[in-house]
Order: sequence, then C-alpha cells, then structure tokens
Amino acid sequence: MENLGKKITVIGAGYVGLVTSVCLAEMGNTVLCVEKSSAILKKLNMGIVPIYEPDLAEMLKKNIDEGRLFFTAKMDEGVKFSNIIFICVGTPESRVGKADLFQVEVVARQIAELMDDYKLIVEKSTVPVNTHKLIKRTIKWHMRNDFDFNVASNPEFLREGYAIYDFLNPDRIVIGVDSKRAENILRNLYIPLTGKGTELLITKTAAAEMIKYASNSFLAIKISYINMLADLCEKVDVDIDMVADGIGLDKRIGREFLNAGIGYGGSCIPKDVNAFIKMAENYEVNFGILKETEKINQDRRKKILDKLKEVLWVLNDKNIAIWGLAFKPDTDDIRDAPSIDIVKCLLKDGASIKLYDPVASDNFKKIFPENYKINYNVDKYDALKNADSLLILTEWPEFIRADVSKIKELMRLPIVIDGRNVYNSQIMENEGIEYYSIGRKSVILK
Repeated sequence: MENLGKKITVIGAGYVGLVTSVCLAEMGNTVLCVEKSSAILKKLNMGIVPIYEPDLAEMLKKNIDEGRLFFTAKMDEGVKFSNIIFICVGTPESRVGKADLFQVEVVARQIAELMDDYKLIVEKSTVPVNTHKLIKRTIKWHMRNDFDFNVASNPEFLREGYAIYDFLNPDRIVIGVDSKRAENILRNLYIPLTGKGTELLITKTAAAEMIKYASNSFLAIKISYINMLADLCEKVDVDIDMVADGIGLDKRIGREFLNAGIGYGGSCIPKDVNAFIKMAENYEVNFGILKETEKINQDRRKKILDKLKEVLWVLNDKNIAIWGLAFKPDTDDIRDAPSIDIVKCLLKDGASIKLYDPVASDNFKKIFPENYKINYNVDKYDALKNADSLLILTEWPEFIRADVSKIKELMRLPIVIDGRNVYNSQIMENEGIEYYSIGRKSVILK
C-alpha cells in the first residue's frame, strides 16, 4: 500500500485547521501548517494557542518541541512540502445564508499554480455537496504543468471542548474519494486510529460532503425538537427531563442532544443548517423541517427573556447577572452564542448587566465593551452582588457546583432563570430561591 502520509500540509490554522495539525502531528506525522495571519502565526511559533480548547496548548507545544509541527505564512512552502494537502479554511455564512467558498477557491487556485508533483487535496472545511468538482475545475484551469492530482473529502466531527479527544478517538472516520490512489493514501494515514478499532467509512466524494451537513442538521433537529417538547411540558406540568430520559432509552434515538435549554449556537450547527437549506433550495428541494428547526432555535432566546420580563415586570434600571457567555462549556467561542442576542435585548430594555464566564469574556468584550451598563467580573459570585435576577446561559461545571446558599445571600432578589437546567428545582425551593427553568415546574415564592 502506498504510504505518503508521513508529511502533511494543512492550510488554515483556525479552529479545525489547528486541531487537525496538532493531532496529525501527535499521530506521528510531520505537519506544516500554512496560516496567512501574521498575528496568529507569531503566537503559534511561540507555542501559544490563539483559541481556548482543553489540552490543545500542551499538545501544540509538545509537537513543536519534538520537531513534528511547523508553521509558515508561505503557501509555496506548504504546497511543496507534502503530497497530502488538507484545506481547513473558513466557509462562513454569506449574506444570503449560503456557505461562502471564497477562501476555498483562492487556496485551490494557489495550489494549482504551485504544484510540482502529484497532490491529494483533502477538503476538511465544511463545504456544499459537489464542491470537490469546483475545486477540480479550478485546479485544471490554473495548473502550469499537467500534474496528476485527486480531490477527496474528509469531514470533521469535532465538538468544541472535546476536539482533541474527538480527533484521536473518533466514533467514525468518513472519507469521500473517487480514485483508488486517494483511498489508499487516506487509509494509510488513519491506520493509527483504525488500528484501534475506529470504523472507517469509504464513500464517494459527494456523499462525504453531504454527510457533514446532514449530521449537524440532524443534531439541530433533535435540539429544537426537545425544546419544542419543553414548551408543552411547562403547559401540562410534566418534567421535560423525565420525558427526555424516556425517549433517550430508545436505542434508535439515544439520549444525547436531548437536553432542553435556550438552543444551539456556535460556529458550526447554525451556519451548516442555513447552508443546507440553501443548498436544497438550489436543487428545488424543500427542507421545511430545517426551516422550522432554525425558527424554533431562534425563538428560544426570546422565550428566556419573556420569562425574565414576566417575573421582573420592568427591566429598566434592573441589575441582571449573567453566568455564561460562550455558546457551550469548555470553549471561548461566542459565535452565534445566545448570550449575544440576550444581552442586546437587555441593554435595549434599559437593564444593567454584570457578566461572568470562565474564559469567554475577552471575546465578548470585542462586541460589548465594558461601560456603565456592562460590567465584567472575574469571579462568578461578584456578578451576583445586588442582582435582581441571575440568568444562566452556559452549563459550565463550576456553575453546577456553585454554592446555592451563597447565590441567595448575595442577590438583592433571589430569582434565578436557568436556561440550561443545571439545578435541581427542589434544592432551589429549599434554599428559598425563586427558580425558573426550561420545561420544568417553576419554583415561585409566596
């Protein structure tokens, strides 16, 4: 079997590109990562990770020190370094909801102009189905010599906060190829993982592109479905957690992604859902179920604000504490986080806000600078002082372990609105805290 998997080029040192680079190096390969941002490149060459992801900083430094991981701004170095090139650039959502493939096109053109031998170009970025055909066409147009090449798809299924673990211990590896040569190269590359029992699925390239969007969209459907059920549970006095447990025991469904709350966010699922809808529209297929999924998700943010307004009546001049700014725990990512829309609405209604997040505050400050209405705290309990209500927007473990009696002691009004259902209602009632959660009976003080 052909073995070209020892030297690898990764283009893009964003979230996916950096994790991919570090983990491929950890698997024993020599990896050169190309990053055009001089600021990011400077940090990486110093062994500093520009994002928060558990274990990433330690693994980055280890592989740099052991001579398996390098970074450069020069595309020509990257293209000539290896026969395997992973494209990990961003595919952000465009103004009309489609995936913006500008960076992918630029990289494909640059690879074509710099090719000096056979290349396997691997899509790691999330791209619409049949993007591989556009990459092939672009390369053929811009090639200076008639070198052989293949384009493959190898989608990532990384959870922020668990990305290192997910890469090195995946539940499956999906490879989309249209040539035996490309298949053999990628099979060989992933032997360290498949040798431990990880399932390898070989598909056509277009199918692999589709699998990524279909997977994230299905997870979005599960989240919006359980949130829709939560609204009904509140009306009929049923505990959503009991319902979710009963549904989740069905092996055909499973319990994961059935936690009621204020909906999904982040850089992947919202963008991928919208891009999948637009992709289907291009082929005149109505993805009505996904349109409703996204609508339900957006409504979650309004619903928690409605709860707050119902309890406090008027928000003007009220002090609102918020625990959690990142869209999920163990990340500093605030892209499409529910906290952004919620804070905007609170400010519009005249509230003063005291914010706390273990790692995401610096990113949040880029959108909401500190001022007389917004105060950032370095301790979660400091944010509670004289607060009229506490909103919990991210289920960080330190919030789950918080001293509930201290919450009541510090607040002006003992009112907690829990957007992630992190507390037990009975405990809150015993502590004398008015408590509102999602899909569960409220604790209302008399």
